[in-house]
Amino acid sequence: MSTLSELPLRDRPTGLAVPPARMALLHDRRPLKRWRYVGLYGEDIMLCAAVVRVAGLPQAFWATWDRHELREKTVFRPGAVAVDGHRVRFPEGELTLTDDGEPMAVTSRHGDSYIWTRKQPVRATGTVAGKAVELRGLIDDSAGYHARRTDWRWCAGVGETPDGTPLAFNIVTGLHDAPVGSERTVWVDGRSAELPLATFADDLSAVTFADAPESRLAFAEETRRARDDDFGLFASDYVQPFGTFSGTLPDGVVVARGWGVMERHSARW
Repeated sequence: MSTLSELPLRDRPTGLAVPPARMALLHDRRPLKRWRYVGLYGEDIMLCAAVVRVAGLPQAFWATWDRHELREKTVFRPGAVAVDGHRVRFPEGELTLTDDGEPMAVTSRHGDSYIWTRKQPVRATGTVAGKAVELRGLIDDSAGYHARRTDWRWCAGVGETPDGTPLAFNIVTGLHDAPVGSERTVWVDGRSAELPLATFADDLSAVTFADAPESRLAFAEETRRARDDDFGLFASDYVQPFGTFSGTLPDGVVVARGWGVMERHSARW
């Protein structure tokens, strides 16, 4: 049985309740937050869709960026977006997902309690705005009893090396960001490897890595989602730009072409 002092644990059983096990709505005097976020990215279109519950209160959102127009909506009711199993449905489209790499899961201490996440590379086929699409991306399943104030920076994307080898990556600070046993991951042709400590530029234009001064992942913003909600007990302030990635990840992984999102988020929950 794991204790908080033994966390983080990456890709190992924790002895703590994590999905798919049922998690209590309240633990260590902290309310449960959980979400499933799907980000899908490509040269012609990028999109995200998510269902969220904070202390049992529902939220859902979706956004599409076709390199010309950003379309998005956030609602505070269930049913507007479905991200069930390997199927995504929202007003702009419907897609089927298939696994495209090794899943990665981490359980970490956060504040006085614990949090969990699982990231799964996927491929998607379906329609968006009446057009057939084939995209790659990530499913982000997260749940836990986060600290009252949580601030993070995060990026996720897909791309390819100069020889066309497919890549996916997930990088974060503020959540699951221990020096070892973090959620920072690069997938090269579906195989996962943990990345070192990362630093995000204040303007979200780049990510650099500890102990890898030659590595720099650059981001060129094309458009952004942004929202600032204050409901008294709960509040959320975020920006999430869509754009392109290029540069070099640690261990000489060259991102010749890449697409995805950056995010800066502050939550009081």
